[in-house]
Amino acid sequence: MIELQEIEKIYQAKREKVIGVDRVSLHVNKGEIYGIVGYSGAGKSTLLRCMNILERPTSGTVLVDGVNLLTLSPKALRTARQSIGMIFQGFYLVASKTVFENVAFALKAAGLSKDARKDRVVELLDLVGLSDKIDHYPAQLSGGQKQRVSIARALANNPKVLLCDEATSALDPSTTKSILALLKKINIELGITIAVITHEMEVVKEICHRCAVMQDGRIVEEGAVYDIFSNPKEELTKNFIQTVLQFSLPEKLLASCKGTLVKLQFRGKLAEEAIVSDMLQRFHVKGNILHGKVEYIQDAPLGIFIMEINGDQNEVERAITYLEERVKQVEVIQFGS
Repeated sequence: MIELQEIEKIYQAKREKVIGVDRVSLHVNKGEIYGIVGYSGAGKSTLLRCMNILERPTSGTVLVDGVNLLTLSPKALRTARQSIGMIFQGFYLVASKTVFENVAFALKAAGLSKDARKDRVVELLDLVGLSDKIDHYPAQLSGGQKQRVSIARALANNPKVLLCDEATSALDPSTTKSILALLKKINIELGITIAVITHEMEVVKEICHRCAVMQDGRIVEEGAVYDIFSNPKEELTKNFIQTVLQFSLPEKLLASCKGTLVKLQFRGKLAEEAIVSDMLQRFHVKGNILHGKVEYIQDAPLGIFIMEINGDQNEVERAITYLEERVKQVEVIQFGS
């Protein structure tokens, strides 16, 4: 649905050129939610704006539903953008217009009749859960409600693609969850392809099917979200994962542990099996779970545990070998004293 080929965006500063996006290629499949994550200055927002030519790339190709947007005339590009909705962190609602008028604005620009506009606005506000706010002004709405109006407006012309630029960054955690649930609902019920820009890995975990990690204008890692979480390759990706799956132990606790500390990662069905219990029954060792949790990513479980194993060294080594054969991903954090 969205294909970027060797996209480069260069800005001319006073005495030097600044590279915003550095020869990035990616493909967003039809009907998926694709996340692009990175810290401030990574180039992710610039890349997103290249998808609808709000930023015109210095070089490269932008294909949306098979159409190269960079070859279109200004008029044809305006028409093509009607199939690409966009929502922002700052909402960008017109303060002097009601919720109805803010959503209807895009429909009026598209040439719909007054009656058709009214029916479509009512339909959209029902979809985003704001039917009772139709005559309210933006100042009367919460941040989450403003973003729902923004989403309704972006959906006005039945777009095939929805671009989200840090759409939840200004919202509290509870409101963020409700907006992400709405985006997921829109993706499933309307089949709209969604590209999400964020610096929060929790957002990626919550709704994205695949994601790319950006740094210095480049994609450093890309893949299915479950694979990225369960087996990150790059140090930057590992740092992002750590913000969601926090497994650092206090130094005081580490110092008090006399046994061998191991970190276990259970993927898929393994997260539901009694592997640790079987190990403790099979070998003459004692186990103490120090930290653990099971996350669900795209409804698939990913379990990560840190445990202390005590006992005769030979038995401990046999127990760890058993875990390695069953779990595959076992890391010895600290050897027993």
